[in-house]
Amino acid sequence: MRFGYWTPLFGGWLRNVDDEQMPVTFDYVKLLAQRAERIGFDLTLVPELNLNDIKGVAAPSLEAWALAAAIAATTERLEIMAAMRPGYHLPAVTAKQAATIDDISGGRFTFNVVSAWWAEEARQYGGIFSEHDDRYKRTAEFVEVMKGLWRETPYSFHGEYYDVENAHLEPKPRVTPRIYAGGESEAGKASITHYADAYVTHGGTVEELRTKIAEMRRRRDDAGLPPFEAFGMAAYAIVRETEEEAQAELARITDVQHGGAYESYQDFISKSQLEHVPSLEDYSVSNRGLRPQFVGTPEQVAARIREYEDAGVDTLLLQFSPQLEEMERFGEQVIPLVRASVPAEVVS
Repeated sequence: MRFGYWTPLFGGWLRNVDDEQMPVTFDYVKLLAQRAERIGFDLTLVPELNLNDIKGVAAPSLEAWALAAAIAATTERLEIMAAMRPGYHLPAVTAKQAATIDDISGGRFTFNVVSAWWAEEARQYGGIFSEHDDRYKRTAEFVEVMKGLWRETPYSFHGEYYDVENAHLEPKPRVTPRIYAGGESEAGKASITHYADAYVTHGGTVEELRTKIAEMRRRRDDAGLPPFEAFGMAAYAIVRETEEEAQAELARITDVQHGGAYESYQDFISKSQLEHVPSLEDYSVSNRGLRPQFVGTPEQVAARIREYEDAGVDTLLLQFSPQLEEMERFGEQVIPLVRASVPAEVVS
């Protein structure tokens, strides 16, 4: 199991807690990244949204790709996975940016390609936001152009969405960035099967992940392509000395209050094609992070993670609040148990 964390560029992950003691600053992001690679974490996902999905559209947020480059320059080991929505980028320029961050990081840069869901953000920032299936078609073409530029010089491409003529991209990435992608609709899964190197998903139950991974493996095999290189899942973790303390924290953060932080809820459920629509309580934490139920003592959470490992998940993308303190606890108390050769017992 590889352990990753979400870089908090929104000030936190909880829609019911106004101040999570997570400053929206690069100083805080750098502190987290440098500490994470010392306590057992393998990668960070830098999400990309130009508006604050967690605290409300008027709240501050940072830009993903500037942060990714800065994290690359101030760390030594972490894989840096930056999210990217094609509707806000040009493929040739993005390929150039990626090659540059690859050089800064020494080959540690990867992508999470997201086909986008937030119509209000597109209106405010001038993004391209077409109907659902069309967004996946655009993404597939976008990735094809990037990979072509990383592979060939000069490179030409003439498609439905993009035209590139005799383009030169040098230097090439020393390590071709891995492409992660996730989707639950038929159009999304069919497209991702062909252009992605790894599959990532929102949080779900063990059986949901087992079924989803088996399906994506079958789709990849049916397409005559090599197996996916990784299967990742988002999750929110609460670790305490006792189960009662962990459940009390869960109750605190899911005490739903309707406010500005829920402005994106209807956009999310109406503009996406989801296998499991989150309740407002689930939506209290981003990315369906509570569904895996990583809530309890270190032993309970470690045992739960092993169940996902058995189901085929090999990469966790974790959220915590407050990030630094809870990440420290997780790194000290849970990661060693998961990586130990003797299974941890569940404490009932």
